[in-house]
Amino acid sequence: MRFGVILLAASVLAGASIPSGTQVQIRLTTALNTATGKVDQPFEAVVIAPVVVGDRIAMAAGAKVTGHVQAIQAADQTNQRAELSLAFDQIAEGRRKATLGAKLASIDNARESLDADGRITGIAASETASGRLDQGINKVTQKYPGLGDLLNTVKQTVVKETDSNIDYEPGVEMTLELTKALDWAAGDVTIDVKPIQPEQELLRLVSRQPFRTTVEKPPRPSDVTNLMFLGSAQEISNAFEQAGWSTAERLSASSKLETFRAIVEQRGYKEAPLSTLLLDGAPPDMVFQKQNDTFSARHHLRIWHRPGKFGGQDIWVCAATHDIGIDFSEQSRTFTHKIDSQIDRERAKVVNDLLFTGLVRGLSLVSRELPSRLSNATGDTLETDGSMAVIEISGTARK
Repeated sequence: MRFGVILLAASVLAGASIPSGTQVQIRLTTALNTATGKVDQPFEAVVIAPVVVGDRIAMAAGAKVTGHVQAIQAADQTNQRAELSLAFDQIAEGRRKATLGAKLASIDNARESLDADGRITGIAASETASGRLDQGINKVTQKYPGLGDLLNTVKQTVVKETDSNIDYEPGVEMTLELTKALDWAAGDVTIDVKPIQPEQELLRLVSRQPFRTTVEKPPRPSDVTNLMFLGSAQEISNAFEQAGWSTAERLSASSKLETFRAIVEQRGYKEAPLSTLLLDGAPPDMVFQKQNDTFSARHHLRIWHRPGKFGGQDIWVCAATHDIGIDFSEQSRTFTHKIDSQIDRERAKVVNDLLFTGLVRGLSLVSRELPSRLSNATGDTLETDGSMAVIEISGTARK
């Protein structure tokens, strides 16, 4: 067994020069908002995944990043786009500190866009579905004032005006790219997570699990199972809550209406429902997701309770993918989420998020004989090494 996504056995380098171009994943711990923020406003974030140089960990998760707002522009009019530029000043862990030269490379699950320099540009409220409805109602009002007023009242009852300001709460995740080499003198630290034992028994357990989920109607192969959890339902739920993931509402008339509102208003819906996928004919027992400020993009996963025990613990199998946009499916004649075809990245995302909570006691990556290129039920390509990450969850965080 191995774990190729996270180098668990590698010690953090005693003194590393992290080269320019290296990416660093961070999570905001303070809020940023173009409607209320000011130039020079400080902000803070934390590194949430190990930074790897070659085959060694150059920086462990947990380092603190500080910076300030370099430029800011609020969206005061419906046709105006908010803008935000961030400067990343320093990175620190304990007594270790270093000046940071970095730019913003991406914002996870964001509706905003980035230019080559890392400047964030927001959406224009007038270009959203809500904004276009307003424009249409205004035209009606010019000719038929009474009807226009009625339509406007109905519209305001169903959907709200789009707030096009950039509004990032604590928990929003970003990727930095170093613009100059970072001298980082890390101590001798090892990640205190052990491979799951006994190895052969774990191999047999993983080999017995289904590779694929299926959609309900009509039944077609869909997402790949790529994670397994060992622990109680409460321990797993607590771990995902600590990692910043949200549960999902069940599909219902009210959740469908809220989904419609989120799409029209071009905003997030953290408890948005997921379509039903089956594993051995059963719906998932738990569902989690992580969004930002748009319904179009989200990390999400489904978890099924499996028969038997391993080391006295409950067994759960999971299928995790990353929604990166909305597209029209010719196959199902409806709008569906498009996913990142490199599904091993979502497996790594889940592992990193759970490791960061300190609630992971054991971790192994088990190889399986699986085609490297598949398609899901909506026609998206799935590319994978076929392995399943097995995570043993603890009720108590590592010290």
